[in-house]
Amino acid sequence: MSMHLVGPYMTTTKYNRRKKPTKNKRQLAAQSEHEKWLSKMGVHPDQLAEKKAKRGNVTTVEFPDYTSDSTNRIPTSDRIPGGAPTKQKERQVYSGERQLLGVATMHKSNMVPIFADKKEEAKEIARMRRG
Repeated sequence: MSMHLVGPYMTTTKYNRRKKPTKNKRQLAAQSEHEKWLSKMGVHPDQLAEKKAKRGNVTTVEFPDYTSDSTNRIPTSDRIPGGAPTKQKERQVYSGERQLLGVATMHKSNMVPIFADKKEEAKEIARMRRG
């Protein structure tokens, strides 16, 4: 059996007990000024603990009294009105009066019907697509 070398972490010096750094005069002055400001605003930890001790853990909310004097109220109802009837759109149906030759594509997915009585539209659309 061989003996291994032990790293520097195995020592008798206790690294986990460090001294807290002492604050300089400027930091102490800033801390006291901040505590004054907190107490002025009413949110200093001592003030908050005092408020919590007074109030306890129960939050109290006061609700207005709605049961008094019902004569001054506006009468209301529990009835719910129905919706208004929608206007029925007239369906478009091909009657056959005009002869449909086909469907042309103008730009990308813009589909245009081509009828027999306006054949020149098909030529115009073809010219538009070719530039």
